[in-house]
Amino acid sequence: MLGVMMVAGALSGCGGSNTNGKETASPVSSNSESASTAATPEKEVKITLSTDNSQDAVNTANAYIAAFEKKYPNIKVELETRPGGSEGDNIVKTRLATGDMTDVFFYNSGSLMQALSPERNMIDLTNEPFQQEVIDSFKQTVSFNGKVYGAPTASTMAGGWFYNKKVYADLGLQVPKTWDELIANSEKIKAAGMTPVIGSYKDTWTSQLVVLADYFNVQAEVPSFAEDFTTRKATNAGTPAMLRSFEKLQELHDKQLMNKDLLATTYDSGLKMLAEGKGVQYPMLSFATPALLQNYPDQIDNIGFFAQPGDDASSNGLTIWMPGAAYIYKESKHIEEAKLFVAFVASVEGTEAANSVSKPTGPYLIKGASIPDDVPTLVKDMLPYFDNNQTAPALEFVSPVKGPSLEQITVEVGSGIKTAQKGAESYDQDVEKQAKQLGLEGW
Repeated sequence: MLGVMMVAGALSGCGGSNTNGKETASPVSSNSESASTAATPEKEVKITLSTDNSQDAVNTANAYIAAFEKKYPNIKVELETRPGGSEGDNIVKTRLATGDMTDVFFYNSGSLMQALSPERNMIDLTNEPFQQEVIDSFKQTVSFNGKVYGAPTASTMAGGWFYNKKVYADLGLQVPKTWDELIANSEKIKAAGMTPVIGSYKDTWTSQLVVLADYFNVQAEVPSFAEDFTTRKATNAGTPAMLRSFEKLQELHDKQLMNKDLLATTYDSGLKMLAEGKGVQYPMLSFATPALLQNYPDQIDNIGFFAQPGDDASSNGLTIWMPGAAYIYKESKHIEEAKLFVAFVASVEGTEAANSVSKPTGPYLIKGASIPDDVPTLVKDMLPYFDNNQTAPALEFVSPVKGPSLEQITVEVGSGIKTAQKGAESYDQDVEKQAKQLGLEGW
């Protein structure tokens, strides 16, 4: 649905059932040695690993490899990289189809994982001991026909709103708990001569966040939507709670709360506007945190994060994106060694190795794993939602139904070309094509 490295897959949908954030903080020790029945080989064995070629992905993979090889000196891991986005998706599918996949590969969880024919191409990891250390809410995103095929390779991400805390403080604003409060804040920001809501539609994928980040509110009102949507018992346009997500995007346009040049503004420019306070609120994934930290270290403490509010302050919660996962190729010649590596990734030791090169963008999904104290405060802003069990995974992690054209549709709604109603109807037509291609029941 969009195309920036892994985020191309991540922004494919919106959320379903609640997670248990308290589980994340469970003081359970995780030992990668006990996480697999595999024994360390006596002779040197080489296994291969594939990941996308973004710098953060490569750095993280190399950190896993270095720590793993130190622990298991007889197992060497050779890293291969591939492009991100749809090009990388096609490479993974081609290599699986031709029997040429690496022993282990890092790839998306959720609906994109289901499209890889897990039963034919991946090792069933359901009963591996290391799964006891993985938070249950993640397992559903790497499951197919009741079997679990992956382990998380990174921290969670959240869909919500970055905001400039300094401007908020200067204007006496509070973090909004309802959509009406967000609009009221935006009107005050506009009156003060700043851009209330940053639109960066030159990079069309960014136009989706208002709709996607609203899904916690959808499932709070219609708990069965994910299941009903998958079986074609519910639609976007025909479900008032889902239509409301599109209406919120239309309202930002109708009230002229976004920058006038949003169609020419890029994602990078949006981050710059936020850091400099020229734009005050930016609907975005928390995956932008490393870019903010790298490019605007002096302003990072002025940036906070809040969940997209709904219409009821008592059910204020966060839509989260699950990380990608590590999978083992079914035809691997070194399955036991590959299991040891995946078990290491899915351990506290593994998260600590990842932390050494890449700051997490949200809580981990490994029991006992904690985020470092030196993460930006905006990441810590997410923790209360997890602690209070006020999170829901994005829909692509609990439903295979998605359409490729949402980013074009949300550009049209957000720029006033289409109404919310027309946009929701267009997206229903878009997902229908995709669901039929997948041969889903009811379509």
